[in-house]
Amino acid sequence: MFDLGLIPAAGEGIRAWPTTSWMPKVLLEVGGKPILHRNLELLRDHFGIREVVVIVGHMAEQVRASVGDGSAFGVQVRFVHCDDPKIGLARGIALAEPHLQRPFVTVLGDEVYLDSNHGDLRPDGDWFACCAVQRTADTRRIQKNYAVRLEGGRIVDLEEKPDLPQTDLLGCGTYAFTPALFDRIRTTPPSPRSGRIELTDVIRDAAREGLPVLPFHLEGDYLNVNSIEDHHTANHLARTRAFSTYRTSVVIPAYNEEDSIEYVVRDFVDHVDEVLVVDNSSRDRTAELARAAGARVETVSLTGYGDTIKWGLDHAIGDLLVITEADHSFRAKDLGKFLEFLKDSDMVMGTRTTREMIEQGSNMGGLLRLGNIVVGKLIEVLWWSQEPRFTDVGCSYRALWRSTWDKIRDQVQGVGPEFSPEMMIEVLRARQRVIEIPVSYHPRVGGESKHSDGLLHVSRTALRMLRLILSKRLHG
Repeated sequence: MFDLGLIPAAGEGIRAWPTTSWMPKVLLEVGGKPILHRNLELLRDHFGIREVVVIVGHMAEQVRASVGDGSAFGVQVRFVHCDDPKIGLARGIALAEPHLQRPFVTVLGDEVYLDSNHGDLRPDGDWFACCAVQRTADTRRIQKNYAVRLEGGRIVDLEEKPDLPQTDLLGCGTYAFTPALFDRIRTTPPSPRSGRIELTDVIRDAAREGLPVLPFHLEGDYLNVNSIEDHHTANHLARTRAFSTYRTSVVIPAYNEEDSIEYVVRDFVDHVDEVLVVDNSSRDRTAELARAAGARVETVSLTGYGDTIKWGLDHAIGDLLVITEADHSFRAKDLGKFLEFLKDSDMVMGTRTTREMIEQGSNMGGLLRLGNIVVGKLIEVLWWSQEPRFTDVGCSYRALWRSTWDKIRDQVQGVGPEFSPEMMIEVLRARQRVIEIPVSYHPRVGGESKHSDGLLHVSRTALRMLRLILSKRLHG
């Protein structure tokens, strides 16, 4: 029925500041994909639409660069520029009138739909507009959008951001319009509340005058991403819905770890899709024992610890990537915590500095614990605008999304223990969300730590880390 789509994507996203000070809200990622891309695919897949008009304004060049001509999405995109995003949605849509001379579907650029029934939007007979609606018991959601009242199967009234909603029908940001919309925009007065011509008022006045405005009962999950909190909620929901489809890899860098590697592999192997042991040319039976325990083993010849982890992350099969040590100082019993928090973040850091979780005999004396906390707080201060919370820069037990690794891998250059804080810093610089969680820290099985055993090793490691942190801050 529809072969033409519209996505308004010009807004400044003030309520999502500070994120929208460096990127337009429509490019916020939900489940690893920008919202705008999701809505282009929605128009394509649910309606078969191949021609889409995108209205741009705030940070327009980023939007244009992200979408291109639309060929990557199997559609043709035409951009309309709005010089002043403050003019509001209705007047912004009016700018696209020359390109919208037949019925079209509109999906707002900052709204997320999961498992929806958009393909059922097919208004019958005579109609002027169609609005997606969804019943909800949460009046706060209606207060942030608009309320809808029905009579006889038609919409007879709408109210933008009502203080006290008198209905349980939430108005959503999916619409179908005929070109008659543009005459109505020209004759609708500005809202006393906002001083702008509100699209909701345009539709409301038409409905009150008897024009056929129809409801479309939306199914699935719908989220209007206005704020950072909304973005986090949308991300969590999208990831949770699809979580069972993701594969998990545990990456273990190893060098001469025959005393412990078998314990580590057996601990993790039944809980994930892959245990990848990256054997950095060990001279003992590390590779043989790891393979016998069920790991995929790849023998490489690399410079050091950081290089080995980077190789493992590059070659693991997982969508979710977990890094742990080969010395059995970390356990699979904490794995569930990492995976659960990955639904709410882009990387999850472990911390060994929670006293109640430091096992007797582990390599975490008072001075080492304090040093990790102090350097963690240094990173917090130097990247204050990202609001990180770190208490451990040396904990290698961490998990991240494949998409997060893809964003930072070319910026992570450390080959030794400095890889650990560098990874943390680059995730912050990529504007990704990081959460730190406490993990149990156990005595290592066999051998000595190559980076934190004894004052000399600790001092060398600390200097390498501090040099890297300051270099990243001062020189980028």
